[in-house]
Amino acid sequence: MNYEAFFRKSVGRIKGEGRYRVFADLQRHAGNYPHATNRRGGTAEEVVVWCSNDYLGMSQSPVVLDALTEAAKTFGCGSGGTRNIAGTTHLHVVLERELAALHGKEAALLFTSGYVSNDAGISTIANLLPDCVIFSDAWNHASMIAGIRNSRCEKRIYDHCDLGHLERLLKATPADRPKLIVFESVYSMDGDVSPIAGICDLADKYNAMTYIDEVHAVGLYGRNGGGISEREGIAHRLTVIEGTLAKGFGLSGGYIAGSAALIDAVRSNAPGFIFTTTLPPPIVGAAIASVRHVREHNDLRVRHQERANKLKQMLRDAGLPLMEDSVTHVVPVLVGDPVLCKRATDMLLADFNIYIQPINYPTVPKGTERLRITPTPLHADPLMNDLVDALCQVWGTLRLRNAA
Repeated sequence: MNYEAFFRKSVGRIKGEGRYRVFADLQRHAGNYPHATNRRGGTAEEVVVWCSNDYLGMSQSPVVLDALTEAAKTFGCGSGGTRNIAGTTHLHVVLERELAALHGKEAALLFTSGYVSNDAGISTIANLLPDCVIFSDAWNHASMIAGIRNSRCEKRIYDHCDLGHLERLLKATPADRPKLIVFESVYSMDGDVSPIAGICDLADKYNAMTYIDEVHAVGLYGRNGGGISEREGIAHRLTVIEGTLAKGFGLSGGYIAGSAALIDAVRSNAPGFIFTTTLPPPIVGAAIASVRHVREHNDLRVRHQERANKLKQMLRDAGLPLMEDSVTHVVPVLVGDPVLCKRATDMLLADFNIYIQPINYPTVPKGTERLRITPTPLHADPLMNDLVDALCQVWGTLRLRNAA
């Protein structure tokens, strides 16, 4: 058997569908976000990054950089193993306390990424509950789907953000069966928000647990950056809040927060926690500083929202097809074709030194290919003007659809 032929065929099929992904070789400039150097074909060009999930630019904050280097000097660079062997430092303990406090929960547990925290968290919690049924929003992230699949529990998918459909599914389930509702607060490709209070009402009515993914909201919403659940004053109603250190806090790693008993049970049973080397001390030390700084500086959130809202209005005024379902910081612009989406982003990079990655299937459904733009507090007006002008030229050249 020619194994290599199967791999080449797989990649060839992706290329034929126009969704082959090419990674940019970017060299970001510390202290000069969102500027970077793009290296390709033996050349180097300065570009402006418009698609990073480093939503507040905290990865380059002097507060974070100083904490990272201090932690490296104090604790060393490597963690030394899993948390059970030698990988727990005092910094890990402090960060978990900070994250629990951020969400008003008794305890929190760190994982190596947001993907792992969802996979391990959901699968472990559901496995611990006898004959559990999982109710999952149809648009949930791949990491949540992995957790559901790995739980081997019965699952029921409800239409995206549809409380009526969710209630019908809950009502049809025996009252005495354990139930876990899993959903996101901000859906990162469309920028819409789940009806969290309504889901909590149904969970109370039908005796279900709730598990919310706040990765695209922590640091960005709520007076202290606790996410949409904090903004709406309902964090206490949620059983588990999952978040990340990789977006609003600018680093890497994921976590869950909940009751002391639940967190201890996951800590004691989750293979994705038990059997992997933990986050290195420099990252953990930097995360402590970032979480504390972001909590104390609501002005970052105010500026972030102002930038996103201004860019949305500029796109509307230019007649570009802003996807209006977004009520958050996510700024999606519809293209609707994978080949044209890639051509548009190639033109933006080659002709205007603007870096935006195309969003194609399977990240979004076919026919909804888009540019996903994420302005930060550091994207000033001149950069926004340049972006809108460039988009108008690309749309005209490629004869892409404009706003209806």
